[in-house]
Amino acid sequence: MRGSPVRVWAAAQSRREHRRLLLSLERTSVSHDKLRVGVLFGGRSGEHEVSLRSARSVMDAIDRDKYEVLPIGITKEGRWIAGGDPLAVLAAGSDGSTPAALIGAPGDPTLKAIEPAGLRDIAHLDVIFPVLHGPYGEDGTVQGLLELADIPYVGAGVVGSAVGMDKAIFKAVMTAHDIPVLPYRLVTRARVDSDLEAVLDAMEAAFTYPLFAKPANLGSSVGVSRAADRESLRAALQEAARYDRRILVEQGIAAREIEIAVLGNDDPLTSIPGEIVPGDVFYSYADKYINDAAGLLIPAPIPDDLAVHARDLARQAYLAVDCAGLARVDFLLDKGSGALWINEVNTIPGFTSISMYPKLWEATGIPYPELIDRLIQLALERHAEKSRNLTTYGE
Repeated sequence: MRGSPVRVWAAAQSRREHRRLLLSLERTSVSHDKLRVGVLFGGRSGEHEVSLRSARSVMDAIDRDKYEVLPIGITKEGRWIAGGDPLAVLAAGSDGSTPAALIGAPGDPTLKAIEPAGLRDIAHLDVIFPVLHGPYGEDGTVQGLLELADIPYVGAGVVGSAVGMDKAIFKAVMTAHDIPVLPYRLVTRARVDSDLEAVLDAMEAAFTYPLFAKPANLGSSVGVSRAADRESLRAALQEAARYDRRILVEQGIAAREIEIAVLGNDDPLTSIPGEIVPGDVFYSYADKYINDAAGLLIPAPIPDDLAVHARDLARQAYLAVDCAGLARVDFLLDKGSGALWINEVNTIPGFTSISMYPKLWEATGIPYPELIDRLIQLALERHAEKSRNLTTYGE
């Protein structure tokens, strides 16, 4: 990395002196007046636009007296950008910011500018706040890079993120922990492409209509369709296959949608329950982010004992998946039987002005700016705890 004084110096000095310098840099990073928070948004998923909305809300609400904010965008092609206004650049679909990168080197939590002459330091980062939804952001991939770089970050780690993102694996983990999930089947895009009629036959043998077809690794209801008959199931499978190679088909029920926000690391807190009243037959992408047709009921009008049960299940699911920092746990409440089914865990829930997660905490007694502050502190605490792990046997 030409031009980096740290690396030029290190090449000429002993390992012991190199460690001393890195420790000095770490002390400097936490001693300046404000923590530098890299807000990471955009990404290579169908939820790119949702991420931009969430990032805007986070950056508007964060306490600028305590934190210096560095916006970091990821284009739909996966290119990182910084400098100027990456949020506006991504929203406009243009290409006007500086290409940037994290190199994943432990002890070097610095965002780099990619230039013809090489890499140039942009800023030392104290913590990253990922506001990425969907694959290549919420699924453990970015979390793995941040682990390699040894930078504290908000939210679940690699395992929790990956399990929370993959609906089929998540359901398998819930089943192993005796947490109720609706019956489902998993089918690949290759089977949908090659033998769709056989897939339809198998689903009709296993379930009764209505059914839901969902991409296994996507959120915000992107690619999700409700099927009331064979022809609509055919279309639903083909639609889901546009977004993922694995498709979840799930038994549909007449249900109310209940959501719980969770906050914490090893001893998490749960919010009061909220209820989504969809504008359509289910809580679609358009309801969530475009037409604002869905209603949010906070608190959810459910009996107290059911609210306690839902909060307990949410906590169990959070710990089973090994979440950290935050998650929103979504339930389906059967209108007929009253049975409560866990639907999914969102490890980076929506943070827009109309999103349920911040609204639930505000109703529970934690306003938006304080929520962001707590999440950053939880990230630092988790990183400090993980730093206690030995990396050499016998020390």
